[in-house]
Amino acid sequence: MHAFLALCLLLFCATDAPAQSPYAGEEQRRIKSLSPERIEALEAGHGLGYAKAAELNGYPGPRHVLDLADELSLSERQRARTQALFESMQARASELGRELIAAEAELDRAFAERKITSKRLGELLADSARIEGELRRVHLQAHLDQVEMLDEAQVAEYLRLRGYGKQAGAHSHQHQH
Repeated sequence: MHAFLALCLLLFCATDAPAQSPYAGEEQRRIKSLSPERIEALEAGHGLGYAKAAELNGYPGPRHVLDLADELSLSERQRARTQALFESMQARASELGRELIAAEAELDRAFAERKITSKRLGELLADSARIEGELRRVHLQAHLDQVEMLDEAQVAEYLRLRGYGKQAGAHSHQHQH
């Protein structure tokens, strides 16, 4: 009988406990909407999935092409052009990443200081969205530029090495070397 009462008490207490938010602990972040890992990746100009539309549709990215340069049998010219493309993309992405961090910090600050209005919210979100759109374009454009530097066999090998199915490269690309 005592065991039954103890079980009932335990169940009652468990159902009375407030549900913890999946965001618990994130209120301690410097910028609430950005994890430290995301901030680091934005500052470094990493892809963060911004170019998935290109990558998964058969448009190789310069970072991975450089990683696979030997397997793809890149010529010296292709390596040099890919390296230049990567460095340009990463520099611009890093710059935009820092701008996005600043925009998100400003949004966070406006809420933290309780100085946000509907009008200001719209302005801050438009700024953040504009920057993030530019950042995504930088990454996607690099894939678009990269595919022009490779021949069809190299693109097919890239897709195979990356583990993508045939559909990813099913369409034809115009290539210049």
